[in-house]
Amino acid sequence: MDFQLTKEQEELKAKAKAFTEEFVSPNALKHDRSGEFPKDICKEAFKQGFMNSHIPTQFGGKGESVLNHCLVMEEICTGCTGIGTAIDANGLSQYPVILAGNDAQKKEFLGPMTEELMFSAYAVTEPEAGSDVARVKTTAVKVGNDYVINGVKWWITNGSVASWYFVLARVDTKLTGFIVPADSAGIIRGAKEENLGQHASNTVRVTFEDVKVPEKYRLGEEGDGFKIAMKTFDHTRPGIATGANGITKAAINIALTYSKVRRTFDKKLISYQGISFKLAEITTFFDASRLMTYKAAQMFDLGIENSRLAAQAKWYAAKVAMDSAIEATQILGGYGYTNEMPAEKLLRDAKIYQIYEGASEIQKMIIVGKLMRMKEVD
Repeated sequence: MDFQLTKEQEELKAKAKAFTEEFVSPNALKHDRSGEFPKDICKEAFKQGFMNSHIPTQFGGKGESVLNHCLVMEEICTGCTGIGTAIDANGLSQYPVILAGNDAQKKEFLGPMTEELMFSAYAVTEPEAGSDVARVKTTAVKVGNDYVINGVKWWITNGSVASWYFVLARVDTKLTGFIVPADSAGIIRGAKEENLGQHASNTVRVTFEDVKVPEKYRLGEEGDGFKIAMKTFDHTRPGIATGANGITKAAINIALTYSKVRRTFDKKLISYQGISFKLAEITTFFDASRLMTYKAAQMFDLGIENSRLAAQAKWYAAKVAMDSAIEATQILGGYGYTNEMPAEKLLRDAKIYQIYEGASEIQKMIIVGKLMRMKEVD
């Protein structure tokens, strides 16, 4: 058991931190206020190799490990999770293709993403089907050599900038996955949602009206869609956890810096037990969350079943991020409640980690489900 990062990992982490300090942090407030999609920052991220790096080498990618991906995204999300989501969201839609696609599909849809800046989107969530994926109502009807897709997908990250979508639809009663080019006739992209936080992230409604999709773009067999969608989360949930860890790290740094300079009653804030204990607690929670996240990532990289630990990491990291943002806001006092200081942005950005890619309650259900099949915890 070795908790030490390799020299290459330390260099990768340092490169991501330098990128964040130059391109992400200075622009975080601007994109939070404007809601503008950070395409120029994504271009730089692509140029530096921070996008699509997990695509297999035979299709032009680096075949990067999930752990290395977490090291990069923790640094970027410390600067801004909205910008981080814009940079990282491709992975959620790409992994179903990596997992279940044939070589022709991978070459057509993954290969180009290693050659130029492109975006893709994971179109599963619907107005009545979020965590309960089985309630998906979007249909795909076989007509000759095509499928005709009808339905509405909601809260789709990268929805209006994507070149293609991973779409989960119902063929009769069987949930099935499809790759759907975004320029297909019948696709209507809605306006950007006005979300509570992560304003730089592009989140829209996508409507499919009689969209024809060739049979060759079906992923796996009819009925494989649910399994593909769920297995994808084993890959992506450590990355979501690491984004939450970025918020926690930012919250600690803001609170620590402020408490060392702010004086009340002729003493620095950090000298008071009430403040110092808050910092001690959230720093300890952060270390525990980060270790859990790294372990879930490494288990996936080693081919070890990681569903329970990925769920634990995602749930716990989200909780720690929310709690840490609240504590940072409290430590900053009145300043924390204004948009003059970044703590309020952390509060808004943190909340989504308890909701997307499976709400915290769903993660607990997954954990309990695994426990019910165990005799004891090792």
